[in-house]
Amino acid sequence: MDSHPAVPVALTIAGSDSGGGAGIQADLKTFHQWGVYGTSVLTAVTAQNTLGVQAVHAVPPRIVAAQIESVAGDIPPRGVKSGMLANAGIVGAVAAGLRRWRLDDYVLDPVMVATSGDSLLSRDAVASIRDELVPLAAVVTPNWPEAVLLTGVSDGSVDGMEAAARALVEAGAGAALVKGGHLGGDEVVDLFWDGRVQRVFRGPRIETRHTHGTGCALSAAIAAGLARGVPPGDAAAAAVAWVRSAIAGAPGLGAGNGPLDHFTEVAIEGSSVSRSDASVRPADDA
Repeated sequence: MDSHPAVPVALTIAGSDSGGGAGIQADLKTFHQWGVYGTSVLTAVTAQNTLGVQAVHAVPPRIVAAQIESVAGDIPPRGVKSGMLANAGIVGAVAAGLRRWRLDDYVLDPVMVATSGDSLLSRDAVASIRDELVPLAAVVTPNWPEAVLLTGVSDGSVDGMEAAARALVEAGAGAALVKGGHLGGDEVVDLFWDGRVQRVFRGPRIETRHTHGTGCALSAAIAAGLARGVPPGDAAAAAVAWVRSAIAGAPGLGAGNGPLDHFTEVAIEGSSVSRSDASVRPADDA
């Protein structure tokens, strides 16, 4: 078995979004656009569209574990992300699978609530994510409400984001990207910290309701970058820039919070990502 195939492989461990804007569907679209082969482990089936989540059916933890074994044992990924995990049993199965298969380039998107406001995680699973998955993550990507739940930091400012990111790294994560889209203001700030270097990504707020699946796409893009051998900080910078462009180019689907433009061109410094003739430019972290 070739452990280093010509095409980088990335794995998403997440729920299904029947509307296609988030979850497994969004992750696989993102992987493809970033030039990596996508594999998947399904954690839940949702009846979901741009208006909200109508129903959720969690996959039994033993089936989640079997899917991880099936993929990792045959098509080993070089980058992994997790999204919706539904409950503590699934969190435990994912943690065990990551450890067993030594899946170190792991991006944890601690999905707790959908863009629509619908809950996607049982209350008992929050502590499980903090205790079992944060220490295994190369990068953890909470939005501000998730960062508050995971760290207890409640100061909704850049200083608070910095404190939350540092708390997550102190808890064992290799790096943290705390997303500030839920905070007010005309400027959106995302903050990255890896224990040595802090990077702050700033950009004007795009006034749109079409932001469904932004966190899924961002974490999937970082995982794809890791699969391609891009350092975490550079992968985060490129992913933030890509998601901003994808929000700006949203196709306007649905009557509620619509999806991003997953066809947006990708640019990482020094490498051509898209299979098209997309130009390559350095990612701007300003």
